[in-house]
Amino acid sequence: MMNRIFKTFETWIDPFAERADLRPPQPLLSFVWFYLRQAKLPFFLMLVLGGATAGIEAATFWYVGRIVDILDTLKPGDGWSRLIAAHGLELLTMLLLVGVVRFLVTFLTALIDQQVITPGFYNLVRWQSYVHVARQSISFFQNDFSGRIVTKVWSAGQATGDVMTSFMESIWFVAIYAVSTLVLIGSLDLKLAAIVMLWIVAFAFLARYFVPRIREHSRASAEASSMLSGRMVDAYSNIQTLRLFGRAEENDRYMRAGFDIYQETILRFTRLLTGVRASMSLLSGIMIVSMAALSIHLWLSGLVTSGAVAFTMALVLRLNFLLGRLMTQLNGIMRNIGTIQNSADLLSQPIGLVDRPEAKPLVIRQPDIRFENVRFHYGRESGVIDDLSLTVRPGEKVGIVGRSGAGKSTLVNLLLRFYDVEGGRILIDGQDIAAVTQESLRGQIGMVSQDTSLLHRSIRDNILFGRPDADEAALRDAAEKAEALAFIEQLSDQRGRTGFDAHVGERGVKLSGGQRQRIAIARVMLKNAPILVLDEATSALDSEVEAAIQSNLERLMQGKTVLAIAHRLSTIAALDRLVVMDRGRIVEDGTHQELIRRGGLYADLWSRQSGGFIGRDEAAAE
Repeated sequence: MMNRIFKTFETWIDPFAERADLRPPQPLLSFVWFYLRQAKLPFFLMLVLGGATAGIEAATFWYVGRIVDILDTLKPGDGWSRLIAAHGLELLTMLLLVGVVRFLVTFLTALIDQQVITPGFYNLVRWQSYVHVARQSISFFQNDFSGRIVTKVWSAGQATGDVMTSFMESIWFVAIYAVSTLVLIGSLDLKLAAIVMLWIVAFAFLARYFVPRIREHSRASAEASSMLSGRMVDAYSNIQTLRLFGRAEENDRYMRAGFDIYQETILRFTRLLTGVRASMSLLSGIMIVSMAALSIHLWLSGLVTSGAVAFTMALVLRLNFLLGRLMTQLNGIMRNIGTIQNSADLLSQPIGLVDRPEAKPLVIRQPDIRFENVRFHYGRESGVIDDLSLTVRPGEKVGIVGRSGAGKSTLVNLLLRFYDVEGGRILIDGQDIAAVTQESLRGQIGMVSQDTSLLHRSIRDNILFGRPDADEAALRDAAEKAEALAFIEQLSDQRGRTGFDAHVGERGVKLSGGQRQRIAIARVMLKNAPILVLDEATSALDSEVEAAIQSNLERLMQGKTVLAIAHRLSTIAALDRLVVMDRGRIVEDGTHQELIRRGGLYADLWSRQSGGFIGRDEAAAE
């Protein structure tokens, strides 16, 4: 029975329901409402139940006073029969309210809070935030720490949910309780109600002064916190580089500078919080003493009963506790509001590179590639690529060479539409790549890059990214063609997983550079796309493995249109055509032999190589 009840509430909100528009607005209230409107009913019920809980609690204190007054009318020897006969209905009402209604309200509140909002709403915000950010352009991620982005995405759900539940459980609860207190105490004596009213007004003035300042400091602390998290993740992700260059102390100074910024921000915040607590303590002390003195005066004057004094002081002491907790909650709420606004600034950014509304899937019959007067400067006035035109015929294998910074990798990034061209256009089989869906475009291109990073998942998962529906035989065949099967079968991880099920560590750090490269090649072989891009595809391989893979790459290139970038010119010299780039332009075009005979830039690069390598400084810079 209970499991069915839990299941009903737990499935109320589907956090993974599809939604067309995932970009939230930046203003704070609009940002919160963007997510809140997807769970209006649960939060409305929390509002109703929170008010009922506050009213029941205030009534409970009133009942305590009534019991004191009832007992004053009886003698100890009268027994239960006399008590029930005189006040049975009133006592039954108390019993039902405290024992039954209070339980049901508390139970329903807990169900909605713990079974609906915490797993449903929190994860709804997190999931939609993640999906929106995951669709951002490459430049979005290049301009920020990945750890900082993750912190903001995760914190958005936690902070938004915490703000709403804090509002329901604290601000709303205290508001209903304060009104109930005013009504109950006012029914005894208006002077008592006037003191309570004065107390609430004074509290409101304190909140009016402190809350905006808390919000300002909480936002600054949230920004400092995400900055520090980003620095930590960046350091841990590149721990091998830090160790390799022996820069531990220098990195410690860099991290310490981040900690100093965070510490300074937090100290300003905590000074403000100390002022809040001191002010609240002074106010509550004055008001409690005033209420106690007036209550005793009224009792001495015969205007109120002893039970009235008892429940008045109980209500006032509880109100003091609630107002103190409310100010603490306001501190937490303002911290969360600062976190929400900090996240909103990131999450509200529009997707930098989107499909056109009328975009259609790319359909390739003849995989030719045409760059027509392409211009791209990364948003600057000049540089990188200027007025570049290039045609690659279907099935043609073209090598792209040039000095470091010539624009070779940028050209490939434009083909993959990681960036939009700033002038001209790029066509594949006569279709402008800006007019097709990005997913279909990249689905028709297989790429092996010089910087091979793998996901911290199994070898199987990493290779199957090439074709998720591939069977085991196709998976093993691709690994074998990439000369990877032998080492894969020898792998094991710290959890005892072996072979294709072994996990590779963050960015594939548990594998050597050559092993990562072979996994990447196996993935592209499995994908079997009609266009193949090789950006230093064998740069991380030793000569023996490279020779073994080269024949398989040649087999993979059969029938495909190929663009290959290489510093090791011997690996692309046999391609159909070589294109030489310099300062964003094509300066030479022809076969290896033709370019050698011309004695231009390509011939100069070839002559400078020893064993097929360009100078180390250029290779590193590219």
